[in-house]
Amino acid sequence: MRRIRACWRLLRVFLHILAGLWIAAVRLPRLQPAAQSAQVQVWSLALLGHIGITLQIRGQPPILGPVLLVANHISWLDIPVMHAARHCRFVSKSDIQDWPLVGTLATAGGTLYIERSSRRDAMRVVHLMRDALLAGEVLAVFPEGTTGDGLSVLPFHANLLQAALSADAPAQPVGLRFIDQASGQPSHAPSYVRDETLLGSIWRTLCAPPIVARVHFGESELAEGRDRRTWSAQLRGKVDGLRQG
Repeated sequence: MRRIRACWRLLRVFLHILAGLWIAAVRLPRLQPAAQSAQVQVWSLALLGHIGITLQIRGQPPILGPVLLVANHISWLDIPVMHAARHCRFVSKSDIQDWPLVGTLATAGGTLYIERSSRRDAMRVVHLMRDALLAGEVLAVFPEGTTGDGLSVLPFHANLLQAALSADAPAQPVGLRFIDQASGQPSHAPSYVRDETLLGSIWRTLCAPPIVARVHFGESELAEGRDRRTWSAQLRGKVDGLRQG
């Protein structure tokens, strides 16, 4: 029965992704930025429903930018979960751009891509982020730089926070967690860490009982004289507290 349910979910997800590709190619270019954001948010929320995930929002998502959302990273689902809670432009590793289907959707959602192994490329992306924040946009980063196991938060890389410092823009900590709806315990079905494969994680998620994706927004804050390393470490502590809820 679980496999039948997973296959049905997979079919609905696939059809929804095809619809998303059509939206990205035909509808989004014709819309104003605010309408584009709303379209991406609606599409992401529907995607979660097809997968069997309920969105739970705690705290107050940002109403307007500029703001840099700073979140922990658990799964390939983190981006659609955050898009469903509040559309934002993500900064993601460059290889996502080449993923079949996913890369097209990520690009349509306004993703900024970074080559993490290149210091020069990091500087380029920081400048793009600064300009986007100065233009009043909502950006989002995963400062851990990779997915964690969901049990703790990895050390934060502080480089991308330089964009918020340069733009004198606030950062807002966000804690992400996946929870088994029936038991209330953490769900590790969506995890994507170490030697786990993307396809294996997707199939495990589709087979899982109903899951709640909790997005807990903290209070936005300015650096107020802190350097990026100090600010990053303090934001990590706040993200960890929000994650545990």
